[in-house]
Amino acid sequence: MKHKKKTTDRLISIIIAILSLAWVAPLLVVILNSFKKKAYIFKNPFGISSKPLSSGFEKWSHGIEKCFAGLLNYKNALNKTDMLRSFGWSLMITVGSVVLIVLCTSMCAWYITRVRNVITKGIYVLCLFSMIVPFQMVMFTLSKFANILHLGNPLGIIFVYLGFGAGLAVFMFTGFVKTIPIEIEEAAYIDGCTPLQTYFLVVLPILKPTAITVAILEAMWIWNDYLLPSLVLNVNKYRTIPIAIQYLKQSHGQIDWGAMMAALVIAIFPIVVFYMICQKSIIQGVTAGAVKG
Repeated sequence: MKHKKKTTDRLISIIIAILSLAWVAPLLVVILNSFKKKAYIFKNPFGISSKPLSSGFEKWSHGIEKCFAGLLNYKNALNKTDMLRSFGWSLMITVGSVVLIVLCTSMCAWYITRVRNVITKGIYVLCLFSMIVPFQMVMFTLSKFANILHLGNPLGIIFVYLGFGAGLAVFMFTGFVKTIPIEIEEAAYIDGCTPLQTYFLVVLPILKPTAITVAILEAMWIWNDYLLPSLVLNVNKYRTIPIAIQYLKQSHGQIDWGAMMAALVIAIFPIVVFYMICQKSIIQGVTAGAVKG
């Protein structure tokens, strides 16, 4: 029985490993092609040279030298898209939006859970309803109101993201707040804490695992979002990374694919690093929450 279970576990591990390659392979292809010249990206997208190994090492190495553009693609990507400025705008919008979403929605979820009346139930239903409504139904109205309220700037779009990201965040925080014993908060009140002190000193630290999960989901969405900034922001002044990458597409449909691949690598790298750093915290938080009394 144990031998059969070990065999099944190994088989599952092999299947999962193969599936993981299916997700990793496109990323590796993008990284590889970010160092190639434009012609060779289409000629041999999955290889590292236009010369086969059988033709000899010298010819193969010459093929690599001929095929690869090296860091020139990254230089072109930075210069043609003004990537550093776009990186700054994306970083500001993403960090500001995520902090505001986590703070406001966790407070809202705590209030909804602890104060039960018709108003809080209505707020919760509206948050859930916002997750159901497709963005395409409201994007033109949103663009009009954003223009009227002068939200077409990096600071204004942060509040727009708060509205769109609140539904999922409130739903996740509400589920976790329900598992927090109310006696902990009552003890804080007895010790003289105000509601705000109770939230920041007691509730928010307990919400850490959910807050990190929400932060990762919202950050990945906001960092890679193209549609909302293109509708709200003045793209002539404020270009996020996805919008800047789009400007690599020249007239008549011509695209510098080498610079495009390099720009994609630059765009992907920060969010992947952020996810890898926070992944350990998520696992630790879930493990701690599993034994929480």
